[in-house]
Formats: sequence, structure tokens, C-alpha cells
Amino acid sequence: MNHVGLGLRREHYAYLLANKPRVAQWFEAISENYLDSHGRPKAVLNEIRRNFPVALHGVSLSIGSALPPSRDYLSKLKDLADEIDPFLISDHFCWTGLQNENLHDLLPLPFCEETVDTLCRNIDITQTFLGRSIALENVSSYITFRDSTMFEWEFICEISKRSGCRILLDVNNVHVNATNHSFDALTYLNYIPGDSVAEIHIAGHSNRGAYLFDTHSTPVSEEVWRLLEHAVNRMPDVPVLLERDEDIPEFPELEMELEQALNHCASAETDSYLEVTQRR
Repeated sequence: MNHVGLGLRREHYAYLLANKPRVAQWFEAISENYLDSHGRPKAVLNEIRRNFPVALHGVSLSIGSALPPSRDYLSKLKDLADEIDPFLISDHFCWTGLQNENLHDLLPLPFCEETVDTLCRNIDITQTFLGRSIALENVSSYITFRDSTMFEWEFICEISKRSGCRILLDVNNVHVNATNHSFDALTYLNYIPGDSVAEIHIAGHSNRGAYLFDTHSTPVSEEVWRLLEHAVNRMPDVPVLLERDEDIPEFPELEMELEQALNHCASAETDSYLEVTQRR
């Protein structure tokens, strides 16, 4: 059975310190929010960790940069991981800037052999420094590169296979990119080996007419719910996270949506069981 979790956001600190979650079974914290914190945010994270499993999810590793990961960043991340002992450390298949300039965006990469080599090198540096394996998430994108020589799903699987890192599969981003770049989302999901996936993300997006925009500001769409069921059917034990980063509702309201995720996971697993028994 898939365990379902929520992103830990400051808007919910007071509620979580006073109330026990009804549905959420684990939490994911944005690493950068706690790297330099020694006050209330770190205290809240430690309190949550005493009662729930926690994953750390970063947005600044810039693993796809031509330059190696920042030693200062890795040192702070290792200190945080040693303190919190997360069940997973993750970031993104992307780059976020060069040298000391962070552009604060998850920028896409060309899907080619040279990029695969760059990421594998940087993943090795990161995993060796941390003394832990990591997972990387597929990102939403709004452009493609002429230099790409493989599909996105081939690209991330090749990196996972060569580097030993795992995949954080964001099914909302699969839907966004499938719509924006005109490919079949199920082809993407079916290509990913289930045992390479460490975590699944779901979130909402905004329809801008000519394209979908990954905003994490709306409820999960019906298309993404269906993709979640398809993913869970193939990966029944992978933890599932609901993300909300803008227009964040009160915690009980967000848990109602998380309960939908739990129900979709259960439905997918039931369908999978029935399919197997019918074959027999």
C-alpha cells in the first residue's frame, strides 16, 4: 500500500504543532528552507521528524550544470541530513545557475549523451560526499532543444541506470510535458522501471491556453489522477506526495485532497489485484 504524504510548509506549522494529521503519513521538507536555519523552522522540522518519516527535497543542487556541485551547498545539506536522517534526499534533473548565481528556477536540459555524462559525474560527486544515494525528479518544461537525441524518459532512465541514483517521478510534470511537447504520457510511464522509482509526486497546474504551466497552485486534475493510478498500478509500494506551493489552503482542506490520493492508490492496487487474479 502506498504511503501518502504532504509537503511541509510554514503556513501549517502552527496547526501541526497543535494537531495530529488525519491522513498524512509522512512529510517532505524543502532542503533550502532549513540549511541556514537555527530558529523556529529547524525546531519545527525536528519536532515533525520525531513523529513522522521525513524526506528532504532540494531545488538548488544544479546537478545538470557543467560545473560540479557547490561544496558549500553539499556540506550544509550533509549536516542537515545527518541531523534529520531523512528516508530520502532528492533534487531535480535540471540546472539552476552557474557559480554563485542561482536563477531560482528549475531549468531544462538537452537530452543527449553529453548531458548524461555531466549528470552522472555530478551525481557521483554528490552521492560520495553525502554518503547516501539520492533521487532526482523529472521537471516541467516549455522548450525543447535541437541537440536532444533521446526522449526525456530514455534520458532519465539512462542516468539512473549509470549513476545508481533513483527517480522521483512527478506525474503532474509528465502530464504537463506530454501536453506541451505532444507525446503520450503513458508511453513515458510505461518506460520507467518500477524499481528505479523512490517517490511519486502529484500536484496541480494552470492551463494558459497554449500550454500548461506547473504552478502547484490548484487541485490535482483528473488527467493527473488517472496517471497516478496507472503509476501506482505498476509501483504499488512507492510513497506518494501531494505538493501545494501557492494558494495554500488550510491543512484540513489539503488533507481532504490527500485522502483522494489515498483512495486513488487503493483503487489502482485493487484493479491490479483483480487483473492478476483474472489472468489466473
